[in-house]
Amino acid sequence: MRDMINMMKKAKEVQEKMQKIQEEMANLQITGTAGGGLVTITLNGKNTITAIKIDPSLLKPEEIEILEDLIMAAYNEAKTKIEITMQEKTKSMTAGLPLPPNFKLPFS
Repeated sequence: MRDMINMMKKAKEVQEKMQKIQEEMANLQITGTAGGGLVTITLNGKNTITAIKIDPSLLKPEEIEILEDLIMAAYNEAKTKIEITMQEKTKSMTAGLPLPPNFKLPFS
């Protein structure tokens, strides 16, 4: 019974910390780049694009496919950085909880 009470306390602490982390993540700005900086995309912690910068040299009809690929690559890099940041922030928080390996929290 005591273990259950401790686990419930820990879960409540995790919930409170997670709310704080979600607020921090919403204000986070992470940039992904591609093509050696020809394309940059900035995302906030909610995976919303907040800025895109494209080098003018890519704005030619014959460069369309390259531009499309670079935009996708820059977005994917930024998204991956956000996911890693969120995992790092939540990892210490869930220490001590009896969660299965590689368990993903629904809010991370």
